[in-house]
Amino acid sequence: MPWFIPRRVSHRLSEEQVKGMLMKYDKNKDGKLSKQELRLAFKEMGLHFCRWKAGKALRYADKNGDGYINEDEMSELVQYASRWGLSIS
Repeated sequence: MPWFIPRRVSHRLSEEQVKGMLMKYDKNKDGKLSKQELRLAFKEMGLHFCRWKAGKALRYADKNGDGYINEDEMSELVQYASRWGLSIS
């Protein structure tokens, strides 16, 4: 048994930092996130059940119903995603 067990360190992120992280997954640079882009973002952030969470997040935050998260809807997405363990200050 190792004598040193690393602990998970969590840092609080600002809403703008989380938005910036999520927008890095806007692969086609159209200024909005699709369900597939959200799924990849959540997966790479270490969340489980990414396909399900991406669908739930999209349904929650997509206020205009176009199937994408745009700049205006990003705050809703960040607040919703914070329920899954993203530390946001």
